[in-house]
Amino acid sequence: MERAAHLVDRVDLSANQRMCHTKHMRMHIDIDDALVAQVDEISGHRQRSAFVREAVQAAVDQRKRWRLIEGAAGSIADTGHGWDADPAAWVRDQRVGDTTRVG
Repeated sequence: MERAAHLVDRVDLSANQRMCHTKHMRMHIDIDDALVAQVDEISGHRQRSAFVREAVQAAVDQRKRWRLIEGAAGSIADTGHGWDADPAAWVRDQRVGDTTRVG
C-alpha cells in the first residue's frame, strides 16, 4: 500500500514538472450562467476558452495603457509651448510644413 502511494506521488510530481514547461496554465473561475450563455452565443461552438483568453488579454492591455496614461499625467508643462498663443495657427503651420502629408 505504501509503495502504491509512493508511485502516485511520483506520477503527480512528474505531471507538475511537465506543466511548468508549458505556455498555458489552466485557471478555475466562477462565472454566472447567464454570462456564460452570452459568451457561448458570441464566441461560437467550442470557442469559449479562446474568447475568454482574448477578453482577459484585452482587459490586461487596457489596464496597462491606463497606467501609462496616468503615469504620464503632468509630465508636460502647462505653458511654454509653441501652440500656447494660437493653437489653430500652430496646427495649420504643422500641416503645411509636413511634406509627407497628403491633402
